[in-house]
Amino acid sequence: MRYSIEKMSMAHIDDVTELEKLCFPEDAWTKNMFKGELCNPATYYVVCIADEKIVGYGGFWYTFDGADITNVAVHPDFRRMGLGEKILKYMIDLASKLGADKMMLEVRSSNEAARSLYEKNGFESISIRKRYYADNGEDAVIMIKEW
Repeated sequence: MRYSIEKMSMAHIDDVTELEKLCFPEDAWTKNMFKGELCNPATYYVVCIADEKIVGYGGFWYTFDGADITNVAVHPDFRRMGLGEKILKYMIDLASKLGADKMMLEVRSSNEAARSLYEKNGFESISIRKRYYADNGEDAVIMIKEW
């Protein structure tokens, strides 16, 4: 399968918002939230394009003390093909080039697939945020990767 990863632009917002609703129906970000993120100079978002459509995306905030992943999502029809890992590695490489020496994230405690992906790529669980997710009160696992 041919794919590309490129910087997210305003032209991608509608497709990304639809993918967000599909992947995270319980707490999907809105179009305006993504627009706000793209206007923030401290954020970096990418899209993964395959078969001429957006099949995944990811983003992070670059701050004075590292990078914080905000989102990673892959269309259900394109999961288990390695695209989530490619998006993640792309973001790790970009954060490193920007000067970050670590990357952090929160992930639902029940999201075993995502946690496994992060662990496979060197992230370690360091803490739990109790009742972090507003939709159902689920805990978040805080994970970090340092380099």
